[in-house]
Amino acid sequence: MLSDVLLEPLSLEKYSPIVGEEKIREIKGLAEKLAGKSLCHVNSTSFGGGVAEILHRLIPLMQDVGLKADWRIIKGSDEFFNVTKAFHNGLQGMEISLTDAMRKTYLEYNEANAQRLDLHHDFIVTHDPQPAAIISYQKIRIGKWIWRCHIDMSKPNPDFINFLIPVLHGYDSLIFTMNEYVPEPLKTRKAAIIPPSIDPLSDKNKPLSEENIIAVLNRFDVDPEKPIITQVSRFDPWKDPLGVIDVYRIVKKEMPDVQLLLIACMAKDDPEGWNYYEKTARHAGEDPDIHLLTDLKCVADIEVNAFQRASDVVLQKSTREGFGLTVAEALWKEVPVVAGNVGGITLQVLNGLNGFLVSSIQEAADKTLYLLKHPLEAKKMGVRGKEHVLKNFLITRHLEDYLKLLSSL
Repeated sequence: MLSDVLLEPLSLEKYSPIVGEEKIREIKGLAEKLAGKSLCHVNSTSFGGGVAEILHRLIPLMQDVGLKADWRIIKGSDEFFNVTKAFHNGLQGMEISLTDAMRKTYLEYNEANAQRLDLHHDFIVTHDPQPAAIISYQKIRIGKWIWRCHIDMSKPNPDFINFLIPVLHGYDSLIFTMNEYVPEPLKTRKAAIIPPSIDPLSDKNKPLSEENIIAVLNRFDVDPEKPIITQVSRFDPWKDPLGVIDVYRIVKKEMPDVQLLLIACMAKDDPEGWNYYEKTARHAGEDPDIHLLTDLKCVADIEVNAFQRASDVVLQKSTREGFGLTVAEALWKEVPVVAGNVGGITLQVLNGLNGFLVSSIQEAADKTLYLLKHPLEAKKMGVRGKEHVLKNFLITRHLEDYLKLLSSL
């Protein structure tokens, strides 16, 4: 079986200098029980956003430890992805209606993908709402089915969650990032709590020389001698890029040299992204110290890595957040984070220890100014941030959690 996505081989052994040889042996021991089992991940895009980023690293490690793991991408029209974006927003609590036409579109494309995809594996993992209903159209089910939810479903819109719950009851297991995300009607089912992770050896997170960092900053006209605030997120209302600009403007009144970097990948399965990019650009106006940077401007993983390492403060001003990989990325690079006091961010930012949790624009600006004015304290917070990620949010732990779940099934 071949993946829909070309994957770079990875070796678990290369992580031993980071997590220790004993941990690598433990993971390999778990994997021995699953040797030769087939597993397929199914999602809506191979690039853009945290799910694709994780799968590009997690699947090769699954292959390295003996699983026959592959990756399938569902197909859909703009109409379908507009509907699934509404599902994403609705499940995170947005007050929008689920119409009969939306239900019809969603189910028709899930049925078409079920007929197109070969999913006769020992384990099938579907990710988020887009492919969730594929399970409903399987005439023959051989393996165990798992639904992986990456979003914050703590306060879902009733229309959307009530539509999805009968579908989810067909799964053998469900994965959530936090206990708080498990909807009440699903609490009696077998739900695994597995937070996402970052890969410390990926291009986005591996060590970079100061020379390489400066070269990237110079290429994009960012001044390394002036303070840098950065948010790395899709252009999306839940990420509040307009609020980030408002935070920057308050900070700029006291620190006129400060620069703001808003960095995003324009994902295929997020048609709303371009509209919000344009809103953000209008809100930024002609300020030369606000840099809107995307993959379409040749900002790839190495560039994001360099920008995060050069930053004095990283923001994640989300109003809802399933997890927020960019928080863990920044903390791994020893940069303190000022972030919304919501969702999976609260697993990562320990308020006052490795950053600050905030609930308003003014509070975010105050904490950002504090960190910019107290660089020694900011550095201590950054060191504590890296220690926290090392213990909790690296891909080796993620792989271990998956192996434990698969064995239990």
